[in-house]
Amino acid sequence: MPVQRFAFRFDPGFRVPLALLGIRPQTCAVLLDDEELVIRFGRWQLRTGRANVVDAQRSGPYRWWRAVGPHLSLADRGVTFGTGTTAGVCLRFGTPVSGLAPGRWLRHPAATVTVTDPVALLAALRRVPAGHPRRT
Repeated sequence: MPVQRFAFRFDPGFRVPLALLGIRPQTCAVLLDDEELVIRFGRWQLRTGRANVVDAQRSGPYRWWRAVGPHLSLADRGVTFGTGTTAGVCLRFGTPVSGLAPGRWLRHPAATVTVTDPVALLAALRRVPAGHPRRT
């Protein structure tokens, strides 16, 4: 499968503050192919094997102070890469991954992304890549 690109949905009121952090439509995307999931969010990046994504659910709406910008959940160490408050996708990982800080000391069991088309991202994640066994 070629790389699929899912753009982030930018709520107009958050464009300027996010741009000050380097978070713009051209610097943000979720990239997915048969082998890998990559989330680019300004200067932040989360990268993991596609097989490490063990669950994905539509989520939202969100409170702006919890969803806009890069955020760490103090409850479960999950990361949010958010550009709006309407809807997104919560991804759960079998093995926690780096995202907000380099190295191994801060690892996230989940990530939330506020993409323009959550339904399309969910459908792409549920598609079984060629050569991979079906999950039961």
